[in-house]
Order: sequence, then C-alpha cells, then structure tokens
Amino acid sequence: MSRLLIATNNPGKQREYQELLADLDVDLCTLRGLGVSVVVREDGSSYAENARIKAEAYAQASGMLTLADDSGLEVDALGGEPGLHSARYGGDGASDTGRYELLLQRLGRVPRERRTARFRCVIVLVTPDGKTHNTEGICEGVIAFEPRGTHGFGYDPVFYLPEHGQTMAELPSEVKNRISHRGRALQEMMPVLMSTLGESLCDEGEG
Repeated sequence: MSRLLIATNNPGKQREYQELLADLDVDLCTLRGLGVSVVVREDGSSYAENARIKAEAYAQASGMLTLADDSGLEVDALGGEPGLHSARYGGDGASDTGRYELLLQRLGRVPRERRTARFRCVIVLVTPDGKTHNTEGICEGVIAFEPRGTHGFGYDPVFYLPEHGQTMAELPSEVKNRISHRGRALQEMMPVLMSTLGESLCDEGEG
C-alpha cells in the first residue's frame, strides 16, 4: 500500500483529511506518527508559498509523498484580515475560542450585509522526486454575531453559511467536507493524487 504524509500537527486538519481520503487505498501518515520534528517557518507571502514551504520541507525530511496546506479566513470588513495570519491571530498562544472572539470584537456591530467573508485553502502535493502540484478551494460565507455549533475547529463556529442556515460548526462532517475550502481544494487535487499514487504502486511493483 502506498503511503501519504499529511504534513500538519493540527488535529482538526488531520481528522478532516482522514475523512476526506477515507475511500483511497492509502496509508495516511502523520508527522508525529513518523517522528518528524522538523520546525518549518511559514514566512511566505501567500497561502501557496506557505503550503509549498511545508510540503517540500517535510517531503525532504521523510522521503515520502507529502501533502500540506495553508488556509485562512478573509473578512472583507477587516480588509481581508486575518488572512495569512489566521492561525496566529491574537498571538501564538491564543486558543481557537480566543481567536474568533477577537474577530467578533473587532467586527463589533458591523451589519450582516457587510460581514461577508471566505475561507481559502491552498493544497500542495510534493512527490519524493521533488515535483509539486497545487490546487485552491474557496468557501464563501458571513461572519455570525455569536458562535454556534460544536463541530469543526478554528473559526467554524462563527462562519455562517446562508444557503445552509447554519455555521460551519453546526454542519455534519460529511456536508462540511463536501463544501469546505479544504474539501474543494482536495477535490481539485484528487486526480493528481490518484495518478501519483498509481505511479507509486507501479514503481513498487517493479522493485
């Protein structure tokens, strides 16, 4: 069976990838499971650059087919913040709750029609021979006035989806995985991933 490294230490992301890739005949590996402790500085100027930095570093450290992503929440009324800094909004020590509470505080009573926002995710796949592939997924929504729901992670409790009448944290995981920014980016990546895994199996058979 082919192996794929999911290059994240975020348990929420790990869980989502396990669900999203459950139908693939592939052994999903984690950084912790492999004992990979390389520290990577995400100092790129875009989601794509940050995802590539992570994917290349961990592919080199593990020698494995590696998938990494970078994602963020872009709020129009805040000029696109927190954007690239979504995971560090409010400081490195802030919790998920602390981050979305800060977001709600900064939005204040901005009216609903001006609370438009989107989740954006870029996925990068790096093969052991150094080839890179990237895809992007976007999910549009509105920032709620208060958190709702207990599913998901990050900003999900305050990201409201008008067409569903629920926040991301209220959606069943199978619905979220179909419409989320990460789910959409992975759907775009799937043909490349399946082709790459197929080539890996052929190489193993020849060996």
